[in-house]
Amino acid sequence: MGIFNGLTINASGLALERLKLDTISANIANVNTNQTTETEAYQKKSVQFSENLKNSQNGLSSESAGVKVTGIDTDDSVKLAYDPTNEAADENGYVAQSNVDMADEMVQMIQTVRTYEANVSASEMNKTILKKALEISKG
Repeated sequence: MGIFNGLTINASGLALERLKLDTISANIANVNTNQTTETEAYQKKSVQFSENLKNSQNGLSSESAGVKVTGIDTDDSVKLAYDPTNEAADENGYVAQSNVDMADEMVQMIQTVRTYEANVSASEMNKTILKKALEISKG
């Protein structure tokens, strides 16, 4: 394990949380983007991620290098509203609406911001530890 691994892990966490915030922001911005005659209703997006493992020198074990984004998923669930006067309505009078739930997005946003803040705090602590190690090594 290298001396800068902690900062690398924190940096990957910060990048992930920023992407999650961007995705949540896009979901919130499109909460009212419903089906029209030319476009489909907006479908909620979410970031998928996993631990980023790298093999050690001997190849027998792996160590964490933080997290990595594995993709952005789209929620394919359909939310319909009855509106037979809408020109985009189907033969039964239903129009597809955005499947974004504002309350869920706000909860996700708060959780993501708190996780981001925790990563910032951990980064600051890593920097403090590295400074102390440098002071000790200088004697």
